[in-house]
Amino acid sequence: MQNQAVVDRTIWLDGQFVPWKDATVHVLSHSLQRGSLVFDYTGVHQTARGPGIFRLDVHVKRLLHSCELMGLPIAYGQAEIEAAILETVRHNPGARAVKASAYYASVEVDVVPIDQRVSLAIAAYDPTADILGHLPAQPRPRASTVRLWLEKKTHQRREDIVSPQAKVSANYASGMMAKSRALKAGFDEVLFVNEDDQLAEGPTTNLFVVDATGRLRTPPEKRVLQGVTRQSVIELAAADGIPVDESDIAPRELITAREVFLTGTTAGVLPAESVDGRPVGDVCPGPIATRLGDHLRLALKGEAPGFEHWLTYV
Repeated sequence: MQNQAVVDRTIWLDGQFVPWKDATVHVLSHSLQRGSLVFDYTGVHQTARGPGIFRLDVHVKRLLHSCELMGLPIAYGQAEIEAAILETVRHNPGARAVKASAYYASVEVDVVPIDQRVSLAIAAYDPTADILGHLPAQPRPRASTVRLWLEKKTHQRREDIVSPQAKVSANYASGMMAKSRALKAGFDEVLFVNEDDQLAEGPTTNLFVVDATGRLRTPPEKRVLQGVTRQSVIELAAADGIPVDESDIAPRELITAREVFLTGTTAGVLPAESVDGRPVGDVCPGPIATRLGDHLRLALKGEAPGFEHWLTYV
């Protein structure tokens, strides 16, 4: 049974607000049957100035880029989507997250839809109160560190199949399977390699490594999802005098790494205590992850000097 908070939520759907329960698509829609839905997701953070949406412009730009990569002819532009997101957050007090989804709502037979109209839906909600609180089983409590498993059977990120830079639902199916295996084996998260057997990313996170020489490194942007939190951490590191080397990282380098951590909208800066059961470094969280995590938390509250522009206030 839904509680009142969910019942009162409204979804922006193609320019109109509809009740949460009515924001649906047909079971045979192309978006569901073919995995063609493109989306983006960001946080709504409480600050001294009121609710602020984190890097709204960058997230909308990435949504439009994903549509371009997947060939979805979305009719809305950057300014229209930003305005619609702000309006949706205002209509849903207490929202902690906002997700915009672009998809073919039509019922289709072929792989390429005949009806090329792309719907846009925007949801603003509290993930804990509005979603997790209504699941039949509760998720495990979120830990401050994670135990990583390196996926060795399959190459999960291949540019010649679907660009890793496209936030399209089809790109998350392999991640679901790999992470399920990792969880059953007693791990918290999984790391992927690309077609060249170099480290890539997690299902919903980007990877950073402090190597044996003390360098902060992350896989090249063109080989992974263009994570907004990833780019934010790179900019925060530069402001703190920490250079970031964007280059290929071999899996064997995890053995001698001083620190390994993940970044993402939900994860923030999430240190890894071990990889395949082998401890990482001498202490977890390490000093670099701690510094950057502290800086990011300040930025999310609008309290990081020089980065106040990252928040768009509602």
